[in-house]
Amino acid sequence: MTTPPLVLSIQSHVAYGHVGNDAAMLPLQLLGIEPVAIHTVQFSNHTGYGEFKGQVFPPAHVQDVLDGLRARGVLARCTAVLSGYLGDAGVGEVILSAVQEVRAAHPKAHYLCDPVMGDVGRGLFVRPGIPDFLRKRALSQASVITPNHYEFELLCGGQPLTTVDAAITAARGMLAHMHDSKTALIAITSLRTSDLPADQLATLAVTADSAWLVQTPYVDLQPLPNGMGDVFSAVLLGHLIQGRSVPDAVSSAVSTLYALVSRTESGQRDLPLVASRDQINHPAQTFAAVPVAG
Repeated sequence: MTTPPLVLSIQSHVAYGHVGNDAAMLPLQLLGIEPVAIHTVQFSNHTGYGEFKGQVFPPAHVQDVLDGLRARGVLARCTAVLSGYLGDAGVGEVILSAVQEVRAAHPKAHYLCDPVMGDVGRGLFVRPGIPDFLRKRALSQASVITPNHYEFELLCGGQPLTTVDAAITAARGMLAHMHDSKTALIAITSLRTSDLPADQLATLAVTADSAWLVQTPYVDLQPLPNGMGDVFSAVLLGHLIQGRSVPDAVSSAVSTLYALVSRTESGQRDLPLVASRDQINHPAQTFAAVPVAG
């Protein structure tokens, strides 16, 4: 029996709902990958349900858990790192240290950083210091980043991006500052620019020498379920670890997310991960990653 690859996933945790690690673990497991989950926070529920209880874990707590994993030889066996909502910028520095340790054993290990900061309509919802940490520190260590449109503009200094060409140009400039810029990937989700159809939602994937656009029908859910970016990032990383090409991996991740969103009932605050788990490996509809010039 082949031992599944291990992925160190450092994200938020909620007892009820599907965000952070609670959105990433099942997709990774169904894709044949073993997540090693460390929680940056532990809340009763995500903010989509309103008031919540719990706490943000300090950097020392995350480091303590990493120390325990190191003592068991687990860190040296991890072949990729996934991070999302941080809760505290100091935790980010602990994550980057873990990334360097994983890469010491596996030099080509992916670090997928989902730069969770905010979204259109909700605005910025993270603590002060986190946007600067993501721009100035995390970007240089990441091999893959998955910002939504709003977060990508924040990473670009707040400059509005109104066309696909402008987004590709900005992404190429950002790739130069990422880990191994020749193979790094930026996947911008929920892209809505003036040159794209209003009834479509796009994901733009950009590497140093290529770009692809994946478009799906826009699903008008009010409110949108939480955790969509967390699921997308986990599925994308899972496919990349399995050796899928960038366009195939992005196409599969988008297709899975669309399948889950389109099966979400109106008013439901979470994606139906368990009820529609078959859509993670075999989405009902495939949306192709189409090459675009830029």
